[in-house]
Amino acid sequence: MMVVVVVVVVVVVVLVVVVLVVVVVVVVVVVVVVEVVVVVVQVVVGVVIVVGALVVEAIFIVVLNVVTVVVVVK
Repeated sequence: MMVVVVVVVVVVVVLVVVVLVVVVVVVVVVVVVVEVVVVVVQVVVGVVIVVGALVVEAIFIVVLNVVTVVVVVK
């Protein structure tokens, strides 16, 4: 009878350890995925800001050139 109790206890302990390891692995994977998503979003936002600034600068230069041409022609 003692052997059966010991075997059951060992099996339960092993199962609990396996479940805990699986939970830890899942949590680590989720954290890594979230970190990667955050970095990708930051890069995309940075690129959008830079491209937006370049577009605004280009528009400003074109408008300034048009105004200069209009003033010179007048």
